[in-house]
Amino acid sequence: MIPSYNKVHLKFKLNGVNYNQDDIKEVAYSFIKEGLPYEQAVGDFLIDWLDSKSFIKVKSTGTTGKPKLIKLDKQAMVNSSIFTGNFFNLAPGDKALHCLPANFIAGKMMLVRAMILGLEIDLIEPSAHPVFNSKRAYDFCAMLPIQLQNSIDKIGNFKNIIVGSVKASNELIDAIKDFPVNIFESFGMTETATHIALKALNNFNKEGNDFSQDKSVFKTLPDIFVSQDERGCLVIKSPHLSKHPIVTNDIVKLYSDTEFEWLGRFDNVINSGGVKIFPESVEEKLYGKIDCKFFIASEKDKKLGERVIIIVEKEFADIDTSIFNILDKYERPKHIYAVKKFDVISEKIQRNKILKKIGVI
Repeated sequence: MIPSYNKVHLKFKLNGVNYNQDDIKEVAYSFIKEGLPYEQAVGDFLIDWLDSKSFIKVKSTGTTGKPKLIKLDKQAMVNSSIFTGNFFNLAPGDKALHCLPANFIAGKMMLVRAMILGLEIDLIEPSAHPVFNSKRAYDFCAMLPIQLQNSIDKIGNFKNIIVGSVKASNELIDAIKDFPVNIFESFGMTETATHIALKALNNFNKEGNDFSQDKSVFKTLPDIFVSQDERGCLVIKSPHLSKHPIVTNDIVKLYSDTEFEWLGRFDNVINSGGVKIFPESVEEKLYGKIDCKFFIASEKDKKLGERVIIIVEKEFADIDTSIFNILDKYERPKHIYAVKKFDVISEKIQRNKILKKIGVI
């Protein structure tokens, strides 16, 4: 029997205390009135979750445009929680750590998973350096890459970790490759109630691990199937998440109806002299070679139509251009722009906002 969004599991615990549905409302009001900002965000979500409506409105991060409110069906969020629970074999009473802001979908879904699956969840302040009880073991946690990077010395406290929002760096992947913890990069969006697919980041030689064939391939969770539209963009089909197919702007290479490789955003593709360039692929080649935040974009060019540029988070555009020698001819940035401070939400660089500031768009 599939749980309903208006029922809270009897074994649900928040910060070590067992709460029923009425109790949670009291806790939520207390967070809103007396809590720290991150607790107030949790309280706001819990009130929304426990109201009489069958949906909630969630704000997107606005990575490629303006943040927008997205209407999500609560039962779809429940179904997403069950998919995750089944994949990681999470059982009532298992322990989870919540270290993400509850303003966005990833933080909200950690709470939904706990209430629906009966998890014992510990709530801590979202920070690049998560501070939690190092003597406590956790079965499940969702983190940003920077949080995982700064928790390497405590990684043994976890059994399963999913990493999302932005791509994990090659340096981070190399650092975690030999840990026995199961660590996955997640693929998803607000519209799909977080991840619909996972990619293993370590334990490739572990017995029974079916993620060992291709380290670049995402595999969908059970009952989720994918295809492509005429642009080559990912289309997600799952009646448990949406009555209609979800069409994305993510360009992918499809291997099957449950496997794909992410190539980049359709919004970001650069056409330079008739050559299509994926900024995300260029960025991956440059990871670890530039000592600051950066991203690849384009600007208009009379000859090429568009030319590749790089924007760096620095006061001056003083980077060694010899690093561009590893790139193909058309991938090499033709101009370097320096921006003292990037606009960032949940580790996601707000590309369009920054490009508007420097007058490129």
